[in-house]
Amino acid sequence: MEPIRVRVNLGLGLCELRNLQHLGISESNLTGSLPECFSNLTSLEHLYLYSNQLFGNISVLERLISLESLDLSSNQFSGNISALKSLKSLRKLDLSNNNFEIPSSLGPLFNLSKLQYVIVYNNTIYAETEMYYAAPTFQLKYIGLSCRDAATFPQFLYHQHDLRYVDLSNIKFIGEFPNWLLENNTHLHTLILANNSFSGNFELPFLSHTDLSNLDISKNFFHGNISNEIGAKLPSLSFLNLSKNYFGGSIPVSIGDMNSLVELDLSNNNLTGGVPEHLAIGCSSLRVLILSNNSLQGKMFSSNFNLINLEELQLDQNHFSGRIPDCLSNCTFLSTLDVSNNQLFGEIPRWMKNLSRLSILDLSNNRLVGEIPRWMGNMSYLEEIVMAKNHLEGSIPKEFCLLNHNLKLLDLSVNNISGSLPSCFSPFWISQVYLSRNKLKGPLTNAFRNSTILVTLDLSYNHLIGNIPNWIGRLSQLSYLLLNNNRFKGGIPVELCKLGHLSLIDLSNNNLSGTIPHCLKITTLNDISQDYVRYVAAVAQAPSSFSTEEPIQFTTKNITYSYKGRVLSLMSGIDLSCNSLTGEIPHEVKNFQKIHGLNLSHNSLTGPIPPSISDLKQIESIDLSHNNLSGKIPSQLVELYSLSFFSVAYNNLSGSTPDRTAQFATFDESSYQGNLFLCGAPLPKNCSTFGPTSSMSKASTDNDSIDMNVFYVSFVVSYVMVLLTIASVLYINPYWRRIWFYRVEAATTSCYYFLEDYVLPKRFHCGNM
Repeated sequence: MEPIRVRVNLGLGLCELRNLQHLGISESNLTGSLPECFSNLTSLEHLYLYSNQLFGNISVLERLISLESLDLSSNQFSGNISALKSLKSLRKLDLSNNNFEIPSSLGPLFNLSKLQYVIVYNNTIYAETEMYYAAPTFQLKYIGLSCRDAATFPQFLYHQHDLRYVDLSNIKFIGEFPNWLLENNTHLHTLILANNSFSGNFELPFLSHTDLSNLDISKNFFHGNISNEIGAKLPSLSFLNLSKNYFGGSIPVSIGDMNSLVELDLSNNNLTGGVPEHLAIGCSSLRVLILSNNSLQGKMFSSNFNLINLEELQLDQNHFSGRIPDCLSNCTFLSTLDVSNNQLFGEIPRWMKNLSRLSILDLSNNRLVGEIPRWMGNMSYLEEIVMAKNHLEGSIPKEFCLLNHNLKLLDLSVNNISGSLPSCFSPFWISQVYLSRNKLKGPLTNAFRNSTILVTLDLSYNHLIGNIPNWIGRLSQLSYLLLNNNRFKGGIPVELCKLGHLSLIDLSNNNLSGTIPHCLKITTLNDISQDYVRYVAAVAQAPSSFSTEEPIQFTTKNITYSYKGRVLSLMSGIDLSCNSLTGEIPHEVKNFQKIHGLNLSHNSLTGPIPPSISDLKQIESIDLSHNNLSGKIPSQLVELYSLSFFSVAYNNLSGSTPDRTAQFATFDESSYQGNLFLCGAPLPKNCSTFGPTSSMSKASTDNDSIDMNVFYVSFVVSYVMVLLTIASVLYINPYWRRIWFYRVEAATTSCYYFLEDYVLPKRFHCGNM
């Protein structure tokens, strides 16, 4: 009988259908609890209510003794499962993704002799205080069990002998590898024990297990060597995942005997040696090979290589050396190639252009040389190009403009790439661009103009010139803008105010002038990331390649940090230091509610420090040093309890320093030095004796401002008269003239070397002062 699929209230007429055998109301946004009259449906054999918003307990189901299949997954049910004790006909049970409290022994289900399939992922699994010593009456074929809390290993599994599929992942079970599961269940084809707390050696079954095809024991604490007999004991494996453990020794040669192996993941262990030649020859069906983050060394592969069906190859973060092996040219199905963080050298091989399906290429952090190949622009499937931290040179080929329709990530940072950015290079779906620490020059013309879902744009530490283009306001999803340490000039474009997702802005160490836009907004990626994901899914109709695992450098607290992952999504800051900005600090700075770091140092800002800065409750670093700020330091700043770095040094501030309470008790004299009319601890000037002088200075300043025009005229006249007098004397007396020019030349030479040795290095590093 076909299931009934309706969008109605559960209690509306359904309870009168006493002869109903099959009821399916799934994915229908049903809410509320199960009605009491549900207990009248005693003929019901199949009940499917998955993917709704139902809640409450399931006690009304205890009279449905004819039920054979019950699926309540992906709801909000809670309570215990004791109501299921009476369902003696039950064969299939799915309670996953609810809030049930289920004993790890499955004790309430022990008398359900027909039960074969139990799926209870993502509930609360607990260990009973009273153990069930009796054996269950059921013999399961399929068990899927995971939870949000730790539990003891299910004892009932010792009594199971017909299991085919076992998934006990994400429960933090402890103990040794349960090889008895394999010995007791000879027809078991899938065993998943990922993300638990198993430890000890990985003990294989005594006899060969020929039915097991999928084994995943990743994310545990297994150690020791992987047995050399694994190929003989588990010969039929098609999927083997031993990643994220503590296995040592070499990769067993016998893995090459697994002729059916399709996926092999041994990443994130302590494996040494090389890739066995027998593996590269015997595992001809292998499509995925992941050996990342080990201590493997030597050449990647020899010429005896038969892995021509590879689709994904990850050998990153090892100690492989030599050139990228030519044998990979036969892997025409390859879509992912990651050999980053090794010791590879030579040029990017020309045969790589034949990998027509390649979409992800990571060659970063090696010793590769030469130019970026032009033919790379013809690899139309490329979505991610990562070749950072090599010795690549030359310009970015114009052929890269052919990648505008698919490219999502480009990282060529820390190389010797020169030339200008191709104006036609503006990938539509790109989300991350890293071109920092190269030798790029010229203006930022139309490159990235149409990259409207760009999240990260890092062009720092280059030789780019000209104005920051106004079209940057079109990059509506931009979160990280890093243009520091270039030669940009002009003002900060007001179009930046259109970007509502900005988290980090670093425009430091440029030649920018003008005022700080009052309308700038700042937030954190954590607050907008879900909006971004939905935007990309709707517009690009494909998963975005954006990842916060790509590190971003930002200077805060006078130290340059690399942020990534969860920390990056919470980080926000503005660095406009080492420019020629003028005007006052905008009072709208109070709108930077999420900001952690603010650096406006080494500019020519004037006016007072806005008291509204005290509204930035999450800020950790404020640097306003080396400006022309005046007035008093707002006393409200002591309310910034997260502040760990503060500097207003070398300004024209006056009055007393903030009270030495909370965080301000930790700041020393260097935070305030260079302000002539500032007094109070930790400065040596005492405000009680400094007060009159301060008043006099203020009065003098007021009087001077009245006669400034007279002062300027008299100064110019006096200066001209002195120059004429010196010129006349030098013209009359040849001896003095020779002495004069000698002294001038000596002084000029001394000043040049002083600037070369002291001032210029400080200017170059002023952002880190």
